[in-house]
Order: sequence, then C-alpha cells, then structure tokens
Amino acid sequence: MTTDEVLAGVGPRLRQMRKDREVTLAALSETTGISVSTLSRLESGLRKPSLELLLPIARAHQVALDELVGTPPTGDPRVRSKPIVMGGRTHWPLTRQPGGLQAYKVLEPRRRQEPEPRTHEGYEWLYVLSGRLRLVLGEHDVVLTAGEAAEFDTRVPHWFGSTGEGPVEFLSLFGPQGERMHVRARPKGA
Repeated sequence: MTTDEVLAGVGPRLRQMRKDREVTLAALSETTGISVSTLSRLESGLRKPSLELLLPIARAHQVALDELVGTPPTGDPRVRSKPIVMGGRTHWPLTRQPGGLQAYKVLEPRRRQEPEPRTHEGYEWLYVLSGRLRLVLGEHDVVLTAGEAAEFDTRVPHWFGSTGEGPVEFLSLFGPQGERMHVRARPKGA
C-alpha cells in the first residue's frame, strides 16, 4: 500500500470512528483544540493528515495512532514449524527464513553411535536444554549437560549426539554454510 493510499483512507476512518463514538464535530473540536472546519476537511479528504492533527484526535478517542492511520497489522510472530526427522533426530525449525542464521530445537533419542566427524564452513553454537550431549571436536571428546553451551568453528571435524545414557534435547544455531556438510574421509580399517 502506497503512502497516498494510506493517507486517503485516514479521512473516512476518522469520520467512522467519530460517528461510532457518537461524537459531534463541535465536541471533538472542543476536546482537541482543532477547528470544526479543519476536522471536517480532514474527514472529507480535503486536508492532508499530519501528526499535529492526528495526535490530539488519537488522544481524544483514546486509540493508538496506528488505528487512525490504518497501518496493516503485523503478521503472527510465532514460528509454527513442523518437526523434521532426519537420521533418527527430531528437529524443530525456530527460524522461518531460508538462508542466514538457522536455529533448531533438536531431540536426539537415547542411542549409542560411533562418531562420524564432519566438516563445513562456518560456526555452530549448541546449548543443552536437558540430558547429556556428547561433542567430539577435533581431538576433544566432551560431554555437555543442561545449561552448558559450546561454540566452534565447523571446519574442525565435529560430531555430536546422545551419550547413550538417555535422550538429549538441545538448541543448534548455524549459518547457511552448516547446511552443506561434508563427510570427512576415514582411512580404511579405522
């Protein structure tokens, strides 16, 4: 919607709001200090609305300025995503936009796995919500518990999953590079 379209809708909205409240132009003029003729021209669209005119009218009607201007409502900010099951893990996307930083809530079931370190460009951040998360990062093999976080360069071979003692729930954040993982070649017999 263009600015001119928004401004064109203000007059009829002002008139309707005043009539819905059963207020006369004279009574609104007295409350706002704006002349009856100016209010009439605003409502008929013969006068462009300005903040100096709209603010006292909004106060008089006890509404937000947005309601007078008729700004479009913002979308629902909640992220309603469907869980994605990949490799036995359940991922809930916490961001809507493809590309850029991605956030996921992840539930890893109780299972013992042989770590298969992978690499990709970027950085990853993990935060454990519940359970115990095993993180293999280069030569390090650590266990993170609820409330602990890890941040690392994903060009370092890494793997994370359940310790095998129970399920683990964690948050994972990474950039678009994290979507392009590469399996690190293992020597034969390893």
